[in-house]
Amino acid sequence: MNRAKFHYFIRRTHRFMGVFLGIQFLLWTIGGLYFSWTKIDEIRGENLRQKTPSMPSDWVFVSPSVPLAQIKKDGGIDSVVSIQTAVILGKPYYQILFQVGKDRKTQLADALTGALRPPLSKEEATAVSLQSFKEKSEVVDIQYITSTNGHHEYREKPLPAYAVKLSHPTNTTVYVAAELGTVQSFRNDRWRIFDFLWMLHVMDFENRDDINNNLLRGFSLLGIVTLCSGFLLFFVSYRTKR
Repeated sequence: MNRAKFHYFIRRTHRFMGVFLGIQFLLWTIGGLYFSWTKIDEIRGENLRQKTPSMPSDWVFVSPSVPLAQIKKDGGIDSVVSIQTAVILGKPYYQILFQVGKDRKTQLADALTGALRPPLSKEEATAVSLQSFKEKSEVVDIQYITSTNGHHEYREKPLPAYAVKLSHPTNTTVYVAAELGTVQSFRNDRWRIFDFLWMLHVMDFENRDDINNNLLRGFSLLGIVTLCSGFLLFFVSYRTKR
């Protein structure tokens, strides 16, 4: 291949690869600008979340073995995954995560008496969501969620859950896990923009969170090839002019 044909081949390859990759490069840049210019606390809604209530020092908790014994009696338990404490509507509770066969289950228990309690009701979830929100607001809608997909804004979080939509300029939805009794996440318009741009950024159009997908790897390699062809084109053009 002579120099003229080689020069033409490089220019043509670089041109078509630039057009092919240019749109994705633009999306990466737009996403990067949004990520760097927006405060992460506002995206996550932490700026509107009330601080987690502290527990009075005079509360006397019963041993977790009390509710565990009741769980064993009611339905059995193979192993305990975790036991955490949380204040729900002004009362302390144990959040007991345990294993039964291949199933992982959650049980709330009164930390003062050891009595087991059912998952939150719709009314209780509404009260929890309003308590967790700093600014005064009203409930616009509430839904009970038992399943989500890879594009849902409440994904890979404890289910079932209540989605409590509030009348606020940020269009915030508070997600309360029914069996845990606590708020799991805030989702607002800034987060939704972030989530959409993040999907385009990592090129995971199925679950939005996989940064190791083959499409992203392929475009990254093509980007390097395009840059290298641009450098090569520069040197070839420079030598040709000389």
